[in-house]
Amino acid sequence: MNRRVMPSVLLILASFYGVMSLVTFCLYGIDKSAAKCNKWRVRESTLHLMSLLGGWPGAILGQKVFRHKTKKRFFRSMFWLTLILNFVLFYGMYSLIFRTI
Repeated sequence: MNRRVMPSVLLILASFYGVMSLVTFCLYGIDKSAAKCNKWRVRESTLHLMSLLGGWPGAILGQKVFRHKTKKRFFRSMFWLTLILNFVLFYGMYSLIFRTI
């Protein structure tokens, strides 16, 4: 593996996860605020999709900070499933990228 390429790929992946986490965290905050005011809500499927696409660290933080979506058992089960699927997808992409470089 080219040692110059590896830090670049890792930086891109870390940046992607950081941005997705920030967006997901904000969505949890927006949804919690909307729930309190009885306004338009963020779909649960959107929150799960964002977690699946790398925003799961922001989702965990959003659940803790905003105390949001912590009591809904089905939501939490689906969240952990998206986290596991994200790890599987990440590992697949990681091995594909680093085997071809």
